[in-house]
Amino acid sequence: MLKNEKLCNKLKEKKFVITVEISPPKGIDVTKTIEEARKLKGVADALNITDSPMANMRMSPIALAHILQDHLNIETIFHLTCRDRNLIGLQSELLGAYALGVRNILALTGDNPSLGDTPQAKGVYDVDSVGLLKIIKALNSGFDYNGNKLDYPTSFCAGTTANPNDLRDEAIEKLHVKVEAGAEFIQTQPVYDEEILFKFLDKVKDLKVPVLVGILPLKSYKMALRLMEKVPGIEIPEKVLKRLERGGKEEGINLSAEFIKNIKNEVAGIHIMPMGSVDFVFDIISKVEGIAISAKKAETK
Repeated sequence: MLKNEKLCNKLKEKKFVITVEISPPKGIDVTKTIEEARKLKGVADALNITDSPMANMRMSPIALAHILQDHLNIETIFHLTCRDRNLIGLQSELLGAYALGVRNILALTGDNPSLGDTPQAKGVYDVDSVGLLKIIKALNSGFDYNGNKLDYPTSFCAGTTANPNDLRDEAIEKLHVKVEAGAEFIQTQPVYDEEILFKFLDKVKDLKVPVLVGILPLKSYKMALRLMEKVPGIEIPEKVLKRLERGGKEEGINLSAEFIKNIKNEVAGIHIMPMGSVDFVFDIISKVEGIAISAKKAETK
């Protein structure tokens, strides 16, 4: 079991938090994943473990979260979707995760199976992310979804997601519903426009919930175009595209670092999605004044 479960405490104490996303392998060999995670120890406050993202089958995020915590004593946030499990399965998975010492959750509805590598699969969706947050809140109060008493309550720290590019009243109201249902922090989708982000932060400030801003480093101009085409909700300003077209990967690193510098005093932290290139995390953080890797590593000694 993890020795130091600190993520929600850090957020409550308003310490700047860095989380980094890692995808489980499509197979049973976790050697490479463990080594990637090892590099991030002392840099990331927690590792996000995805749950078959884009409906592409991968190893269980709960299993991998437990393995990483057990091997490296590094905190994790496991993603849990409503796509693949009914009400019984969701609660069973949560209780199993808690018994394994995995305590941080990102509650997600989940991508439709038709988008992934097993399109013939059927999505369950007994509840959506709001319903899942309500389940977690019930378990934390010592009851199951139907009000039956548990032998012992859980104490999960649950988060939800938001798209800063979506400033519609309906989207902001949905966030209010999620927080009321039990969300204790928000992790955003990638955002590249500071002005848009600050408008979003202003709209959600009354929620008084810490926001971790999504940072997806752009490796090339082509990658940026592909993201806008394939991933709903991602918007990349023309000025960013022009710099990428001129400078490629190195300019993508600079853009991420500059963005973090400009927002870090206004948010609870950042959530970096390196798309399998964990070295990007070091390249970016090393360029951000006030978030030195050496200082982060010193905390673990």
